[in-house]
Amino acid sequence: MNVALAQNRPGQTPKPREKRRFQRVSISLLGRYMLPTKQEYPCQVLDISPGGVSFVAPETSLVGDMVIAYIDHVGRVEGRIARLIPNGFAMTIEATARKRDKLASQLTWLANRHVLGLPEDRRHERILPRNPMSRLTLPDGSVQPCRLIDLSLSGAAISLQNRPTVGTPVLLGRIRARIVRHLEAGIALEFASIQDPEHIEQQLH
Repeated sequence: MNVALAQNRPGQTPKPREKRRFQRVSISLLGRYMLPTKQEYPCQVLDISPGGVSFVAPETSLVGDMVIAYIDHVGRVEGRIARLIPNGFAMTIEATARKRDKLASQLTWLANRHVLGLPEDRRHERILPRNPMSRLTLPDGSVQPCRLIDLSLSGAAISLQNRPTVGTPVLLGRIRARIVRHLEAGIALEFASIQDPEHIEQQLH
């Protein structure tokens, strides 16, 4: 199955519920964003196109305010808040035609990867860390102590008492991650980026 992102063809009438210039793709990506106050917050993409993006986000601002966001696998985007939604906001993406074309290619690749349901990357060897104790920080700022079951440069399995929902963006120590599945005694995490093998254990505490 191949997913493509494109503008409406000339003369093509948009569907009544879809009047945007670009097709949006529902895909879970983590990131962070900065409001006019210069404060940064974590966020999670609900859907995205070369023309706009919707976020689950802990803080919002006024419609029309400028936002700068950094999205994993996408990079920096900027634009203005178009509307507020439950638990977040939608923003436009202001970019040149060349940058929109590049973004469309990135999103097509990410969408196809998501549709194919590629398994978690297992190229990195899993190890038992020297100090298995760490902490998990949730989007609301609450912190849960946890124990590392195993660890790699791209993810971890942890044991903890309360298991948040799959897809929740979290911090494991100081590493940004996303919950990818529940385990019998805990959860499996995928890191937002591949970690440095020399410093990964320092980032966990």
